[in-house]
Amino acid sequence: MKPLVHPQDALFGGEKRYPALSACEHFAGSEKLITKAMQLQAERGPIFDITCDCEDGARAGEEEAHAAMVARLIASPANRFGKLGVRIHDPAHPAWRRDVEIVVGGAAQRLAYVTIPKATTAAQVEEVIGYVQQVARAAGRATPLPVHVLVETHGALHQVFAIAELPHIEVLDFGLMDFISGHHGAVPASAMRSPGQFEHQLVVRAKAEMVAAALANGIVPAHNVCMNLKDAAVIGGDARRAREAFGFQRMWSIYPDQIAPIVEAMQPALQEVADAGDILIAAQEASWGPIQFKGELQDRATYRYFWNVLEKAHATGMALPEPVRQRFFA
Repeated sequence: MKPLVHPQDALFGGEKRYPALSACEHFAGSEKLITKAMQLQAERGPIFDITCDCEDGARAGEEEAHAAMVARLIASPANRFGKLGVRIHDPAHPAWRRDVEIVVGGAAQRLAYVTIPKATTAAQVEEVIGYVQQVARAAGRATPLPVHVLVETHGALHQVFAIAELPHIEVLDFGLMDFISGHHGAVPASAMRSPGQFEHQLVVRAKAEMVAAALANGIVPAHNVCMNLKDAAVIGGDARRAREAFGFQRMWSIYPDQIAPIVEAMQPALQEVADAGDILIAAQEASWGPIQFKGELQDRATYRYFWNVLEKAHATGMALPEPVRQRFFA
């Protein structure tokens, strides 16, 4: 009997692996809020990431102390799942290098990612990535440190495909509010919330181009925040529309009540998850050759799609059938 080959090994070969990330990224800027988010993560499981914010979280003149606090929390046992990242200051700010030196230098082994805000060129992003990796290696990290890049300026959008081709990037984030602010009043404030953010042509174009660049390069596209902090229907509606109409695979949260609606909205349909499990088990038994399922042909192209469905279901905390869990996620 031939050994069973895992989908990741059978279907993707030497290709860059598409990151299997949590569908929600929760931002927290103070020690109190980061600690509260870690407690929530411990209760609910690793279904969301936590981004410790140095850019907006640090008071002027206290950047180094704030970065040291972030490094301490990331390196602490309270970071149970290793799913804490950091947003550093933007490349034009004098504190960004010290952010990297303090946080990456002090917590390289436990840090999940570094987010770069307000970049304007691919060359700028490349410089920051290079410094991040240099500091991470010096701190003893054996593998490259994943990088997330915020697309929120005209320059970043103009060069978004060049940015997406840079090494070590696993997420492109869309920064809606800064992007709109950069239009000098030509885009109304109503486009910062729904339905305007999904209908104004300049915003629609920007989101579509960023998602296309991300997915073409095996990078996860992450959607901007919802300004409504507590209405689950509004929050979930934004996340669902971002996923279904634009292809976003992840969304930001800035308030604890936003996490659950985002995760739920980003989950694939139950029936699709059930079909994906049945198809991939049968395909694995057939050594990944073509099969029939419910009267339809399934082959490597559909197997890759359904594997992405299962990875998303797993990352969002959906309960998978035990045979599927044992075969693919044990």
